[in-house]
Amino acid sequence: MKTLKLIFISARPQQWLKNALVFAAVIFSGRFLNPEALLASAITFVAFCFLASAIYLLNDIVDREGDRLHPSKRTRPIASGALPVGIAVIASVIFAAIGLSLGLFVESSFESASVWVFCILAIYAAMQIVYTFWFKHVVIIDVMFLSAGFVLRVLIGGVAIGAALSPWAIICTILLALFLGFGKRRHEILLLEDGAASHRRSLREYSPYFLDQMIGVTTASTVVAYALYTMDERVITKLGTDKLFITLPFVIYGIFRYLYLVHQKEKGGDPAKVLFGDMPIVIDGALWFITILILLYFKP
Repeated sequence: MKTLKLIFISARPQQWLKNALVFAAVIFSGRFLNPEALLASAITFVAFCFLASAIYLLNDIVDREGDRLHPSKRTRPIASGALPVGIAVIASVIFAAIGLSLGLFVESSFESASVWVFCILAIYAAMQIVYTFWFKHVVIIDVMFLSAGFVLRVLIGGVAIGAALSPWAIICTILLALFLGFGKRRHEILLLEDGAASHRRSLREYSPYFLDQMIGVTTASTVVAYALYTMDERVITKLGTDKLFITLPFVIYGIFRYLYLVHQKEKGGDPAKVLFGDMPIVIDGALWFITILILLYFKP
């Protein structure tokens, strides 16, 4: 029983909230109230959760020596030695098999949905394996790989229900993921100080000043990209509303609040924890979501 608990902790269920991006397509395609589309999205979400957990376990196995030098990561079950590496490997393989298999059960109006969902899951797994062993140690590329993982979450949600995604939606996802990724690197450098390079080789190539520049670029780009998305004629025609710009203040506040937490409160090491643990951001996100639902489904 204790081993199962440790496996569950290592699977990082708190990070599954990231996979909610899978539902972006069903919401913005106007099919959120369609049972078939919602079920396909839900199965895809669960599949992604299992596969992501498999990668988290693999990552903890590979990084266990470096994690022991990190003030918080050293308490993780694998790094601390509480969960044997052999059992962690078996759990990772089982989770990966379940995730990939669930992808084949996705059914929707898009006949090839299950095949494409499986392929994207496989691509995500391959990318994360390559990242874990090689690219997580390459400056800038490491954050770009993390960003690509978020994009695949959005893409797979569209594929699951056969919905075409706006290029602006993909661009917004890329920029937001880069913003969060650079914020995370900044927190790691400030937290670990001289020991940063020992924890991860790419951190020796970063500096707070350089990361502040990258964060500044992605902050402005994300806001502009989202604004352009809300005003795109194709998006307005497809969604049947020209009032999406009303949601822009929520996006601006959310990003500025996150910047405040990164710079003034020295948070950002775990974006999911910050986004879903800070009450002002949670309230802001809820208001954004409710406004989106009203604009898309009640047509004020």
